[in-house]
Amino acid sequence: MVFGEGLIYEFDPEKHVAAKLPESGEWYISCGYGTLNPFSAGLWCVNRGRAVRVKEYYHSGRDSSHQLTDEEYYQEVEKLAGDREIHHIIVDPSAASFIACIRRHGRFSVRKTKNDVLYGIRLTLAMLRAGGIRFGADCKDAIREFGLYRWEEKGEVDKPVKENDHAMDDMPDAVEDGEKPC
Repeated sequence: MVFGEGLIYEFDPEKHVAAKLPESGEWYISCGYGTLNPFSAGLWCVNRGRAVRVKEYYHSGRDSSHQLTDEEYYQEVEKLAGDREIHHIIVDPSAASFIACIRRHGRFSVRKTKNDVLYGIRLTLAMLRAGGIRFGADCKDAIREFGLYRWEEKGEVDKPVKENDHAMDDMPDAVEDGEKPC
């Protein structure tokens, strides 16, 4: 497989798409919040030092010309969780209204992300290389973004281009939990 110039990750479907999805472990949902920009949520199973994104929900208000409310996003997160016991929903702290909505319902515990993009990239890259993170074949938006997420070509510091990064942004804190043995 040839990787595109400037790509942040070397994602290889042969290595990184799970042949079999886990049925047990510790469950998390990670969210990249957006109203006009895409909202991305991944359901993760963490077990024995490995994290698998089992399935996802992705909605772009810009592409669909239809913005959703916090309550509508919450309902989608509920569907994603199903009847699983979710350890935490991991959300960017800037999504204060969505965090308030989650807490109002009382079903899920919220953990705020660290919001350190370069740390998250290094962690995700290390987990990809070590085989500690995989993706279900149905996680098409995360898989698509791996092939689009790039470094800025010009600039004095390493910085990713802020597009095609919504599933990428929701991933690192769930990956970090994948490093911890259950």
